[in-house]
Amino acid sequence: MSATDIVFAGSIPENYDRYMVPLLFRPYAELAAGKAEAWGPRRVLETAAGTGVVTEALHAALPEAEIVATDLNPPMLEVAARRVASPNVRFQAADAQALPFPDASFDLVVCQFGLMFFPDKVAGNAEARRVLREDGRYLLIIWDALERNLATRESSMAVAGLFPADAAKFYDRIPFRYFDRTQIERDLRAAGFDRIAFETVELRSRAPSARDAATGLVQGTPVRSEIEALDPSLLERATDVATQALRQFEAADGFDAPMSAHIVVATK
Repeated sequence: MSATDIVFAGSIPENYDRYMVPLLFRPYAELAAGKAEAWGPRRVLETAAGTGVVTEALHAALPEAEIVATDLNPPMLEVAARRVASPNVRFQAADAQALPFPDASFDLVVCQFGLMFFPDKVAGNAEARRVLREDGRYLLIIWDALERNLATRESSMAVAGLFPADAAKFYDRIPFRYFDRTQIERDLRAAGFDRIAFETVELRSRAPSARDAATGLVQGTPVRSEIEALDPSLLERATDVATQALRQFEAADGFDAPMSAHIVVATK
């Protein structure tokens, strides 16, 4: 893993929240909240909460539930805390691989698009299982292959063209390497889960324009840190080439491209 792949600092959290959340994350957050509402948990832990789009959706669906939202990056949680202000919601910096919570203390653990970044995925899964009560659920949302997430693929390939010697840094991103369902299930079983259900769901990446989508994908993710480490003068150029690559998904009513993710439910 590149060191920049876990850096969400500077202006990245704000751009992430403004552009990436509506483009990629809110649709799956609403799906996750719908599932959680059907289960009716009273105490929920969220790991890799980012800027709080899932937290917000969970709180709207479960207003009486106690929600603890955690992330490794305090700057992301600062944005999340501004998004959701409620006595039932608490934000805390924490490593999902070493959770600072007692055994069997939550009914539901939710992790949307975070597990892919964990250096030790089995440890992260095992920690989720440890803090779950008996019959508690671990809800994971994990990106499908890059080929099924066209906005990210086309943007990444366009930016990679500016840095031919470092192209793999852009089109072979960490979030899209962990898509094999067999491997995901193997890692969950290694952590102690034996009741595992998968569903692969295609939704749409939507934005007002290709430029908005490109700004999110280039400047609202660790891709920005990668560009700035190589040549900061090319950040705007990278956003321009990504915009051009994404024009193919733009119509009169805005930007619209397919995206796909696995919805995984592991029960303790």
